[in-house]
Amino acid sequence: MVFIRSLVFEIGRVCLTLVFAVFGQVLWLTPYRVRYYVLGYWARLTLAWLRITCGVKVSVTGLEHLDRNQPSIVMAHHESAWETLALNSLLPRHTYVLKRELMWIPFFGWTLAMLKPIAINRSAGGKALKQLLQQAKQHMNERGDWVVIFPEGTRVPTGTVGKLGSGAARLAQQMQVPVYFLTHNAGAVWPKKSFLKYPGEIKVAISPVIYPADQAIEALNQQAAEWFAQGIDVSQDH
Repeated sequence: MVFIRSLVFEIGRVCLTLVFAVFGQVLWLTPYRVRYYVLGYWARLTLAWLRITCGVKVSVTGLEHLDRNQPSIVMAHHESAWETLALNSLLPRHTYVLKRELMWIPFFGWTLAMLKPIAINRSAGGKALKQLLQQAKQHMNERGDWVVIFPEGTRVPTGTVGKLGSGAARLAQQMQVPVYFLTHNAGAVWPKKSFLKYPGEIKVAISPVIYPADQAIEALNQQAAEWFAQGIDVSQDH
């Protein structure tokens, strides 16, 4: 049944993606805020279909910590494709820091470009960090958007924490804006690179606000790693 339900979900997900990717190209003619609003329905509809077909529920703690009137940085745990869909409805309007190769995918990448993500070349070293700082300042200062970064860089197995890069912490220090840590166990129900989606509950926890002033990069990363590894129950009945 898990395979059948996962297959039904994937069929629906592909159809939704194609509809928004093809017909969504007309959104290039609309303002950024309109594009963000309309394309957000792709994520919401996909997650609703996931709940219906695969029995995936979500519970969230810590939403009360967010000051939605203050553009902030979210350092998020990275273990499932679920994250980039779900955060759209959990957080204020935001942009993602992602690898530029994703922008080259036909239709999907073109649609992603409408949301003006911070697409960096990870192999560029210091130039990538400079680009991150410039574009993040533009999003936060000019548009009032939040910035979501996955400091682990790549998805990790559920229940583990990957090595955190310094880019997110450096950005927080440069911008001197509030920071939140976000962790979850989505990989237990939607594993990394897995076709199968298991019934269960995804638990999300958002930290209280952290102010980066007078904190070393290593200290911020250590706090984030501890939050990512905190007592989220990742056990599921597969």
